[in-house]
Amino acid sequence: MRSLKDEQMTSKERVLATINFKEADRVPIDYDANRGIDLKLKKHFGLDPDDRDGLKDILGVDTRGIRAPYIGPRLHENRKDRQVSAEWGHVTRWVEHGSGGYWDFCDFPLEHAEYEEVLNYPMPNVDDYDYDCLEEKCEKYKDYALYVGDPGLACIMNTAGFFRGMEQVFVDLAIDEEAGLLLIDRFIDIQYEQAKRTLERVGDKIDYMWLGEDLGTQKGPLISKEIFHKHILPRQLPFFELAKQYDLPVMLHTCGSSSWSYEDYIKVGLKGVDTLQPEAYNMSPKYLKETFGGRLFFHGCISTAGSVAFGTVDDVIRDVRNTLETMMPGGGYMFSPTHSLQDNSPLENVLAMYEAVHKYGRYDKKL
Repeated sequence: MRSLKDEQMTSKERVLATINFKEADRVPIDYDANRGIDLKLKKHFGLDPDDRDGLKDILGVDTRGIRAPYIGPRLHENRKDRQVSAEWGHVTRWVEHGSGGYWDFCDFPLEHAEYEEVLNYPMPNVDDYDYDCLEEKCEKYKDYALYVGDPGLACIMNTAGFFRGMEQVFVDLAIDEEAGLLLIDRFIDIQYEQAKRTLERVGDKIDYMWLGEDLGTQKGPLISKEIFHKHILPRQLPFFELAKQYDLPVMLHTCGSSSWSYEDYIKVGLKGVDTLQPEAYNMSPKYLKETFGGRLFFHGCISTAGSVAFGTVDDVIRDVRNTLETMMPGGGYMFSPTHSLQDNSPLENVLAMYEAVHKYGRYDKKL
C-alpha cells in the first residue's frame, strides 16, 4: 500500500500543490466508507476497530478534518429502535440489506410543522461546542492538509430533508413556504457561526473549506436555475465570503449531474468540486477536465456504484488508471471515492483501488 520512501512531499505540501494546479510527487488521496467495509479494512490490516487514523495512514490519506465537537446538553430524547441526534433531533432507523445495513433517516420531526413550531424547535447553541480543542487537533495533524466543514456544511436541501423529508423540502422551495425557509435559515445560521468561531481560533492553520449541496439527479438538475439563484446560492454566499477572509479555497460536494451549476459557483469563488459521479450526465472525468480544468480542482471520480462495487479487481485497476490518465496532467486532482465506500464493495476491490493509485498515481513514473 503506501510507501513512505517514495514520497518527497508531506501531505500538506502535496494537497496545496494540487489545488494550485501544480503536479506533486503523487496525487493526493482521500477516503470515506460505511462502517461495514471500514471494519473489514481495519481487520485486514490488523487495526483496532476505532483506529481511523491508522487506516488512513496505511491507505495514504492526505487530509484531516478539523471540527469542534458538541459538548452541550441532549436536546432531543432517544427512542426505542431509533437513533435520535442529541443536537438536532434527526431520527434514523436501522435498515438491513444484502451485504450489511445502515442508519436511514425517517420519522421526520418537522415534516408537517408550521412556522411557530419551527421557530421553537430546539437547536444547539453555538457556545456548546469545544473550540478549545482545535489548536491541539491542528498540531496533531500539522503535516496533513486540514479542512473545516464537510459535505454537510451549508448543504441546504439535503439537511432540510433530515427534518422535513425531501418531498416537503422541494415543495417549500417551490412555493416559498415560510416554515421550510425558516428551518433552513435557522440551521444555516448556526453552521455559519460554528465555522466562523472555528476559523477565529485556527484559521491560519486550515488549508481549505468544504461545503456541500446535492444538486443533480443522474440525468440533470435537481432544481430549477430560478430556485438555485433565489434560495440556494444566496444562503451559501456568506460561507464563501468567510473563506475569503482567511484566504481559503472552497471545495463543494455536488452529487449527481451538478456541472450545470459550476459556472455560477466559480463566479462567487469556488475553487474545487467533490463527488463527481462519472455515470451522471456531464460528470465524466473527460468532460470535467476539458470544461473546468485549470479553473476547478477535482476530488472524487472513483465511482462507488461502478467497478469497485460490481466489477473485478482488473476492472477496478483499469478504471483507476483511466481516471488518472485523464485527471492527473497539470495537477488539480485528488483521488477519492465518489461517496462513502459501500458495504457491497468486495474487500479485494477496495484494496486494489488504493494499491492502484499508489502505483499509477505518481508524477515521476509513466502510467
